[in-house]
Amino acid sequence: MSAQAARSARRGRDARRAAREQTAAVSQPYIVRNVPLTELCSDEAIEIIEANADTVLQEIGIEFRDDDEVLELWRDAGADVDGVRVRFPKGMLRQLMATAPSEYTQYARNRDRNVVIGGNNTVFAPVYGPPFVRTSDGGRRYGTIEDFRNFVKLAYMAPAIHHSGGTVCEPVDLPVNKRHYDMVYSHMKYSDKPFMGSVTHPDRAADTVSMCEILFGKDFVAGNTVCTSLINVNSPMVYDATMLGALKTYARANQAVIITPFIMAGAMGPVTPVGTVTQALAEAMAGVALTQIIRPGTPVVFGLFSSSLSMQSGAPTFGTPEPTLVLSAAAQLARRLKLPFRSGGSLCAAKVPDAQAAYESAQSLWPAALCGVNFVLHGAGWLEGGLVSSYEKFVMDIDQLGMMEVLLKGYNASTDGQAMDAIREVGPGNHFLGCAHTQAHFETAFYRSNVADNNSFEQWEQEGSRDTVERANDIVKRMMASYVPPPLDEAKDEELLAFIAEKKASFPDSNH
Repeated sequence: MSAQAARSARRGRDARRAAREQTAAVSQPYIVRNVPLTELCSDEAIEIIEANADTVLQEIGIEFRDDDEVLELWRDAGADVDGVRVRFPKGMLRQLMATAPSEYTQYARNRDRNVVIGGNNTVFAPVYGPPFVRTSDGGRRYGTIEDFRNFVKLAYMAPAIHHSGGTVCEPVDLPVNKRHYDMVYSHMKYSDKPFMGSVTHPDRAADTVSMCEILFGKDFVAGNTVCTSLINVNSPMVYDATMLGALKTYARANQAVIITPFIMAGAMGPVTPVGTVTQALAEAMAGVALTQIIRPGTPVVFGLFSSSLSMQSGAPTFGTPEPTLVLSAAAQLARRLKLPFRSGGSLCAAKVPDAQAAYESAQSLWPAALCGVNFVLHGAGWLEGGLVSSYEKFVMDIDQLGMMEVLLKGYNASTDGQAMDAIREVGPGNHFLGCAHTQAHFETAFYRSNVADNNSFEQWEQEGSRDTVERANDIVKRMMASYVPPPLDEAKDEELLAFIAEKKASFPDSNH
């Protein structure tokens, strides 16, 4: 092939690739799964876990620290309160949890992007929480508000990301006590997908609700869920004041809460999957029931973050078999409780987006997809055990999420899906490339990766012998260059900015 022909072919491929990348406006708001669930835990083992969790709740109890109001709520509800330790009569929490909805709609400012969380639905959300970011151009560094906005934009443009998420990275260039304004505003301004609110202080949760009232209208927020929040249990068996304060704020505002036992097995929970799930169930039931005491009917999600621990180094590990066993059993338990379920996505301990990152993430994502996770947090961008949001891995992960989306939609058994007309037309000994059915589906047949290189060795070599990370870096740059913000009502934008400016001016900066 001549150099000119090669350049022409490359331009054609680039144009087709760009067209595929510019599909955010036509993406599905969430996945409705059409394949059977994978359930790894037997009914007998599930019943043992439930009985043992009841024992933990009744005999050992859960601590609710530095929150007298919560202790009083438990006392009034009939629990045994001893200092900060709360024990629960058998059956009490299940009775309280009965008012929690089995699924709920989180409204986006673009109603075409509303998501239904629970049931047979799967929602993919990006990475949450890392203080560092990484690019192949600039290496590893602390995250900034510019990085935060960039990840929001990438998530907005990614068809396989259904939810804008929350702390897509920590913008450490802003004061701790004020950065939540810019973070929540970024989700509201640069995306029209659903988002998560601040949980690092009750006042910051209240600010999130106030900003939602500006964006959606106070009356609408009072009757609908427009924000989801992540409440982590301080495992083992402790709720701290920060998480309890945010939980109360969101529950009273009818905004969704994800109750997440955060367990690294071997350190924050037992080393066995059955023991880990037992502890997680007890912790989650206590938090879910508390939301229903505060406001019956509050949307709440049974969450779980589980990893194993290296007994040699003490470091968390990912992609290993034990967390898959934990996840599957927890998903089964959530369904028995008629609650939506949240767990992790593309998790890895790799320091760079290499082979380790790929296989550990795949081993973490597959169970989430097949075992019926409704809200998949950390779906894209996670690196270094959650310490890093990686631009290149974000792109690599959304490619895999797109594959999961196709898989979970299952089989097309319609007349067109059966393809009998194609089989009749082609007959024995011929090929299907030119038949009418193939031509009709030529552009849409089979998932096409934007990241993988499936060309010949000679073509790959001629185009620079680039590896996956280099190709992903190119895609990040193309996506950022082509980003167009979704329209936002100017009056609401001005009101949001005025609210933020007034609140920031009302107290001094602090890094606490």
